[in-house]
Amino acid sequence: MGEHPDAAVVRRAATAFQQGDLDTLATTLTADVVQHVPGDHMLSGHHKGRDACLQLYRTEYEETGGTLRVDVETVMPDGRGHVISGQHCHAERGNRTLDMKTGLFFTIVGGKISDIDYCVEDIDAANAFWGK
Repeated sequence: MGEHPDAAVVRRAATAFQQGDLDTLATTLTADVVQHVPGDHMLSGHHKGRDACLQLYRTEYEETGGTLRVDVETVMPDGRGHVISGQHCHAERGNRTLDMKTGLFFTIVGGKISDIDYCVEDIDAANAFWGK
C-alpha cells in the first residue's frame, strides 16, 4: 500500500521547508491556513493566512542565519483529515542553541494544509531561544 495522501502532503511540505523552498511550500497550504506557535516569544501566536505563515518561516530562517534544521522522524495520518508529525529541531541564534523534539498537528482540507498546531518539548527553552 502507498502512503496516505494526507501524509504525502505533509511530507511534501516538510521537504520544501527543509530546503527553504517557500514557493513549493506555499502550494501545500490553503489561502486561509493558520499556524499556532506556543510560548511567549517573538514568534508566538496565531499566524493567519498563507502570507503570514510564509513570513513566519522567513523570519525563522533569517533569525537563525540559515542554521534551522528540522528532521522529520515520523508522519502519522488518521485517515480523517489529520496528520501528526514528530521531528527533531536544531538551530543556532547568536550564542543560543535550540535542540529538541517538536511536533506538528496538521488539519488537511482538500489535499492542502489548513491548520498547524506546533508543539515543543520544552516551552521554556523555546522562549529563551527565540526571546522577545
